[in-house]
Amino acid sequence: MFSDKANKIFQEVIAKYHEKDSVDQPFNNPYDSENELIEHLLYRKCWIDTVQWHYEDIIRDKHIDPVDALDLKRQIDASNQDRTDTVEYIDSYFLEKFKEVTPEKNATINSESPAWAIDRLSILALKIYHMDEEANREDASQEHQMKCKAKLDVLLEQRVDLSLAINQLLEDIAAGRKYMKVYKQMKMYNDDELNPVLRGK
Repeated sequence: MFSDKANKIFQEVIAKYHEKDSVDQPFNNPYDSENELIEHLLYRKCWIDTVQWHYEDIIRDKHIDPVDALDLKRQIDASNQDRTDTVEYIDSYFLEKFKEVTPEKNATINSESPAWAIDRLSILALKIYHMDEEANREDASQEHQMKCKAKLDVLLEQRVDLSLAINQLLEDIAAGRKYMKVYKQMKMYNDDELNPVLRGK
């Protein structure tokens, strides 16, 4: 099932990142973009999310130097754009994969594309990893550990449900019961022509 593959790759990414646990470490994708395209995209997607997760931790430091914070904010903005682009690449993969499918007469559209659901699955993998850390943190109180364990149980259940929903969506598209329609994000604040500040008003 597709979600099994995605979850395995996301766990692989998160474990690899935490070997060095640094936002400045080099990115090396072990999956070939020609022969293992979807694996390549899933790995890239989760790596972006993992680095950004830690950017968001760093920028919340109350003692961070303002100049460093501004530089980090721009890195977060660039990461968000990279994340969006990668989601759209994943949807392009599925559009190509299902291009020969003729939707049934009564086929319906989903509220989100497959890739945006996969985006949520990637973020969920990070929540699970870090909540598990908190549930087992030796310097935390027993109360803290128990609260985090309860939250972890919910996150694990959510992963089961979301994984199933993604698999069902892909099966429905493949069978023609649903059809894909992808809207590009068209972010305006990164565009020199659409952001009045960037174009000098």
